[in-house]
Amino acid sequence: MKVHVLQHVQFEDIGSMASWLKTQGAGVSYTRFFEDSALPQIKGLDLVIAMGGPMSVNDESALPWLRLEKKFIRDAVEKGIPVLGVCLGAQLIASALGSRVYRNPQKEIGWFPIEATPSATTAFRFPEKCTVFHWHGETFDLPSGAIRLAKSVVCENQAFQIGQHVIGLQFHLETTPESAKAILDNCGDELVPGPYIQTKSELREIKSAAYAEINRLMGEVLSHITRISG
Repeated sequence: MKVHVLQHVQFEDIGSMASWLKTQGAGVSYTRFFEDSALPQIKGLDLVIAMGGPMSVNDESALPWLRLEKKFIRDAVEKGIPVLGVCLGAQLIASALGSRVYRNPQKEIGWFPIEATPSATTAFRFPEKCTVFHWHGETFDLPSGAIRLAKSVVCENQAFQIGQHVIGLQFHLETTPESAKAILDNCGDELVPGPYIQTKSELREIKSAAYAEINRLMGEVLSHITRISG
């Protein structure tokens, strides 16, 4: 399996996905936009993973590589290559396919529940309710043909699927204790008082079992879009 990762900032890597990809014997390449915006040929790729970041998909004037990245994602989707978008990555899929990305009424930062929504039998199914790790202030309209997979109290579109092999997640299932510490160290100034913003101390008290559960779910998502069981 040939996997290409679109990484936007140094402190948001693929987290628990690294071990899943290793078990599949995957070869993993990167475009690290904070170093070099060169993108590979799409032909021959088996999976594209678009990660998170503090920028907006609407920052094209300041970050012109966003236009190239969106085209790359759009081309991958159109060619039937599995694509997974995480947080900013989900917003990039939506924007690349012509949907609006905009500020959500409330920021969600911390561990909050999502609720699965009714979907087609071929779509990925989340547990009816589960608690996941969020760090986002923007949201998006669903792309044309997308199926909503999950929602939360303050964000209607938490996850979506397009066709068989494209999933966008507004939240982070790949987060490990180490990657949570990295985002806290780099983005801790965003933890201002708010109804859906947890404090540093609350975030640091999260037990390892919570990370293990979301990492297990991430493995299921990856298996679903790549059609690999286990």
